[in-house]
Amino acid sequence: MAGPLAGLVALAGVSAGIAADRNFPYDSTLLLEAKAMKGSKRVPILQIESKGEASIDLWCNTVPVQLVVVDSTITIILGSPTQKQCDLDRMQADQDLMEALQQVASWRRQDDLLVLQGERSLRFHLSSN
Repeated sequence: MAGPLAGLVALAGVSAGIAADRNFPYDSTLLLEAKAMKGSKRVPILQIESKGEASIDLWCNTVPVQLVVVDSTITIILGSPTQKQCDLDRMQADQDLMEALQQVASWRRQDDLLVLQGERSLRFHLSSN
């Protein structure tokens, strides 16, 4: 396909990608759909800024994140987590969540729910605070 029709098809594809990206919850705070661990009310919190810079407060530590969103695909690049000392269960839960985040390949949104899909799905709810 060459000429003007090819340009229109390419533009339509770019427009669809931009529309999908606009549904991504930039400038949002999201809570992982999970029960708090014993002895705490804390659940992981994902804070997403406008350009894909983010951070996630894990079960124990915090890690800076860069999100690269194109259409329904997402790449999550983790930085170095803080080095707080917590009990072994929380530290293992941090490691498990970081591994799951690195395996995420796509995302979808349903109302106030962001689902990150990889080997396992991670469900985050928009914070109402």
